[in-house]
Amino acid sequence: MPAETIIECEKLTKRFGHFTAVDQLSFAVGKGSIFGFLGPNGSGKSTVIRMLCGLLEPTAGHGRIAGFDVARQTEEIKGIIGYMSQRFSLYDELTAMENLLFYGRLYGLKGGALKGRIEELIGSTHLAPYLDRRAALLSGGWRQRLAMACSLMHKPSVLFLDEPTAGIDPVARRELWDLLFEFSGQGMTLFVTTHYMDEAERCSHVGYIYMSKLVVCGVPDDLKQLPIVNPPDARRLDVTCDHVTVGLQTVRRLPGVRAATVFGQSMHLLVDKDLPEEFLRAELTKVGISQADIRPIAPSLEDVFVTLTNSGSAK
Repeated sequence: MPAETIIECEKLTKRFGHFTAVDQLSFAVGKGSIFGFLGPNGSGKSTVIRMLCGLLEPTAGHGRIAGFDVARQTEEIKGIIGYMSQRFSLYDELTAMENLLFYGRLYGLKGGALKGRIEELIGSTHLAPYLDRRAALLSGGWRQRLAMACSLMHKPSVLFLDEPTAGIDPVARRELWDLLFEFSGQGMTLFVTTHYMDEAERCSHVGYIYMSKLVVCGVPDDLKQLPIVNPPDARRLDVTCDHVTVGLQTVRRLPGVRAATVFGQSMHLLVDKDLPEEFLRAELTKVGISQADIRPIAPSLEDVFVTLTNSGSAK
């Protein structure tokens, strides 16, 4: 458990009738960390967030935010958390400034306190050029910045973000993450769901949920060292070549190749430890690939999650 725990789940469970959406999740999140929560659609990510925010009552188990029980102390929790959902309810007919004013008053701010807080949020999210633009006319990235500013109006110490970068371009994604790093540096705890593996790599801790169960949770670099991800009789290779999709079909049929997938202009392979690189090059040459750069690589977080899912650890 982290030295200073801010979010804690103990066998947290949610059932809807006979369907179990979340099954006995236990994990802890340290103060000031960025916790990445990953899993396929329908695995239970959003349900976990809604329980932790006090929007859904757990069927069994316990959840705590800063020591407050998520089922019994919802009023106390509301004051310390912010929640940015997948479809944050901005008012499209209002301008960015009007949305900020509305949410500020909703949180009970008025007068100089409201003005000062809005100025702080405009400065941190860089919304100044778009204050007079209707929310409906903002790009996806700027809508997300506005939504984030609204969710931060009451200065929460914990911010839940449910797939905050879904549907926005890569530049806007990076800029949004830069903001998250700033907030984390100021001591805020961030709980982020995402489908993007590059975003997961940026988190200080990650958890992976599959079919309602928590498969693994920990520091990304530690997860990459798990024995199941690094079999002692195997190694991982990056093979960069032309016609990578043709090469993929070839290597997948070779003895000694346990797994192969395309990664950009390369193939990532898990092969028997004693499989000669010359053998790979010779087989690729047979299908017209005369040049192949082969080098050893460490496993990625994607390798971790795929391995654990396919191994039966997620069942």
